[in-house]
Amino acid sequence: MYAVFKTGGKQYRASAGDRLKVEKLDAAEGDSVAFDEVLLVGEGEAVTVGTPYVSGGKVEARVLAQGRGRKISVIKFRRRKNYHRNKGHRQAYTLIEVTGISGGN
Repeated sequence: MYAVFKTGGKQYRASAGDRLKVEKLDAAEGDSVAFDEVLLVGEGEAVTVGTPYVSGGKVEARVLAQGRGRKISVIKFRRRKNYHRNKGHRQAYTLIEVTGISGGN
C-alpha cells in the first residue's frame, strides 16, 4: 500500500517503512505525527484519487531527527561596479519514518 500526501507545500509518495526528509515540522524526535492531506491511496491495482483529498485518508509517521540540509551560496553581483554579495543558506528538514497508511479503499 502506498499514498501520496502533502506537507510543507510539497507532495511525497510513501509506503509503510519509508524514511523521508520533509520540510521542518514542529515536533520533537520520537513524536508521532499524522498527515491528513492525502491526495492518493493505492494498493495493488486499486487506486483511490481524492478530490482534492481522500476522505478518511491518513498517513502516520514517527519523527526520527531534525536537521539542516547542505549549504547553498546565493551570490549577488553587478559587473564593473565593484559590488558583490555572498550569502549562505541551509534549509531545515525533519526526517520521518512512515509507520502506517489508512483510508481510501
